[in-house]
Amino acid sequence: MALAVAACGAMRFMLPADLRVGDISTWGIVALLVVLLAALMIGDPGRIDRQKTWLRVLTDILITLITVVNAISAFRLVVAIVNTDPFTKNAKILLAAGAAVWLTNVITFALWYWDLDRGGAAARARGTSARPAFIFPEMLNQEFVEPGWSPTFVDYFHLSFSTATAFSPTDVSAVKKWAKLVMISESAISLVVAILVVARAVNILK
Repeated sequence: MALAVAACGAMRFMLPADLRVGDISTWGIVALLVVLLAALMIGDPGRIDRQKTWLRVLTDILITLITVVNAISAFRLVVAIVNTDPFTKNAKILLAAGAAVWLTNVITFALWYWDLDRGGAAARARGTSARPAFIFPEMLNQEFVEPGWSPTFVDYFHLSFSTATAFSPTDVSAVKKWAKLVMISESAISLVVAILVVARAVNILK
């Protein structure tokens, strides 16, 4: 999870100036991500199994910040492509920007899945009795995993990546309405960004 958040911060610098608020703001956003992430790691190192309200609030603030910042960049990217802004005429810059926005979007949804399913990572690590929003294959084939298995961030990242690339569920089933709606949102955003970026890049390369 920490590496995923760090990757989101690093990918901000892959975006052209048109998709960023500005260099100072970009450094400020990355610095804020680092501070929030450091606070979470100090407050709950290791398995993330401490159920404290302030840790949960910090986690939600961190994920919300990434979500809002990337949503603004995605919106600006779509507008830039439609208006054929100068940077969209360079295939390399366009593809790099599109990849950064798309991958950050995948990580963002993975973080939300990880944070919301069954009360969050700490609750799952402590063995919550809450009903899951997602049914993973390991839950149905417990003979192939260790006793007490519960999904980690990697499992949610795989779910998010599959949703963004296949535009549909793969081996994980959403069983709660909010989970289905969130997956629909991710697929829709991924589809729009991918189609516009690829179509524009192909047009340039022709």
